[in-house]
Amino acid sequence: MSTFNFHISTAESCTGGRIAAAITARSGASRYFRGGLVAYQNDVKEQLLGVPQEMIDTYGVVSSQVAEQMVKGACRLFHSDYALASTGYAEPWEGHDVEIWVAWGSEGDVHSLCLREDFGRVKNVEIATECVLDEFNKYLRNKREVFKPEEYLA
Repeated sequence: MSTFNFHISTAESCTGGRIAAAITARSGASRYFRGGLVAYQNDVKEQLLGVPQEMIDTYGVVSSQVAEQMVKGACRLFHSDYALASTGYAEPWEGHDVEIWVAWGSEGDVHSLCLREDFGRVKNVEIATECVLDEFNKYLRNKREVFKPEEYLA
């Protein structure tokens, strides 16, 4: 049995806690999952995750910049090594098309990608959740000399 040596957290908006739920559905999640925050409103993103209002004003709350800042903020808030985040429009809303940004990484090494296809709100959230978990697993596998994610995340 290998030694467990990292902790993760989540900061979610449009996925509403689904990423955290997927992580904690696995037996043994308490060994590596520190906690999660559903930051649905901008003031929560600002106050708890340190997303600057200027960033939201400049790039929009649905942007790579905000998603990546949410990762950094979650790492700080939960004292975790890594975090996963989401922000977006899970369905067309007030003139916006579907646009979901997911991000993952550490405070000093964050990655993100955008999902824009519309399969309906529920499916879009499901796809975003699966996508960020898959991308995070790939990220960890690239660090396998230090971490053994295959023992903790599917």
